[in-house]
Amino acid sequence: MDGLARIWSAGDGVSRTVAVLLLAMSVSAWVLILWKGWVLTRARRDLARAVPVFWSAPDVPTGRTQLAALDREQVLVPMLDALLQQAAPGTLDAGSDAESRLTRLLRDALHRVLGQLQLGQVLLASVGSTAPFVGLFGTVWGIYHALLGISATGSISIDKVAGPVGESLIMTAAGLAVAIPAVLAYNVFGQWVSACEADLEGFAHDLREMALGTRERGDGLRAP
Repeated sequence: MDGLARIWSAGDGVSRTVAVLLLAMSVSAWVLILWKGWVLTRARRDLARAVPVFWSAPDVPTGRTQLAALDREQVLVPMLDALLQQAAPGTLDAGSDAESRLTRLLRDALHRVLGQLQLGQVLLASVGSTAPFVGLFGTVWGIYHALLGISATGSISIDKVAGPVGESLIMTAAGLAVAIPAVLAYNVFGQWVSACEADLEGFAHDLREMALGTRERGDGLRAP
């Protein structure tokens, strides 16, 4: 802590701004990592539990009630609600082909759900790609600032150069420390979202087939 306090007191406005920026990037990345890890873990568990429960229900209203009780992150219910959505009379939606309308409704609902699951990925990617360069800039500026201070004394030796330069290199290490967790989390969450996407696409396909089958039989889907 004494070393960090010494670096902070010896730095100028630019180096302090870089340090604060790295700290803000680290805090935002870790908050997002913890939040997204919690959300995606719940979503994956809900998908594994809720889909079989829905298909074991005797009818759609009962299935929706059971689905809503298990779908804590609201990734399945929006697609079922889109399927049950009634077209407004006299609109292009009402006059479109039944299969095309079902495909469009489920596709739009799926895109909204995926956008919800992918929320924050851009921030993680941005932190992971820019933090090392921010830290490197802080190191370069710190070395430049340190060399100016050493040259002003008129006496240059290895021991006088090694200390300030070594302290400036901490900025590079800090940039890597911020970037590495963000990159790892981005990759892991990307795989989790892809797994959820595959399950959601399968659920949407099965909903579409069920809706088309009930239309052919003349049963129709009843909203709860």
